[in-house]
Amino acid sequence: MVSVLFVCLGNICRSPTAEGVFRELVDREGLSDQIRIDSAGTHAYHVGEPPDGRAQAEAQRRGIDISALRGRQAIAGDFNAFDYVLAMDRSNHQNLMRICPLEGEDRLSMFLEFAPEVAQKEVPDPYYDNNFDGVYDMIEQAAQGLLADIRAKHL
Repeated sequence: MVSVLFVCLGNICRSPTAEGVFRELVDREGLSDQIRIDSAGTHAYHVGEPPDGRAQAEAQRRGIDISALRGRQAIAGDFNAFDYVLAMDRSNHQNLMRICPLEGEDRLSMFLEFAPEVAQKEVPDPYYDNNFDGVYDMIEQAAQGLLADIRAKHL
């Protein structure tokens, strides 16, 4: 089984959106028994909380329900538990590097590396600028690229 962890700052906007989008894609492709998906935040601000209401509304508008997800904080053990640890931005990547065991560095990437057609290299935090629609579009593109990578390397 291949495992994927999406990571943002508080685990209430970008990473749960990515988890929901990728889970929907994986389910649609009939691969849910082969790919495990989770999300986390680099900080514990929102542990146990559901995704931001605006993130939920945008996902719902596109036919995906992320309301049951709950925030959790990323831990060093995630690098042993997941094949892909995907940071939404450079700050999250740096925070993850601080807890990453040496043998886990090859599992850590920037999520938008899987969307070369997206000009930006970081998924912007919609919590402050309210651009949930644009962020969702980026996440959808990267999710497609990630699935292609998983298929090429693992399935």
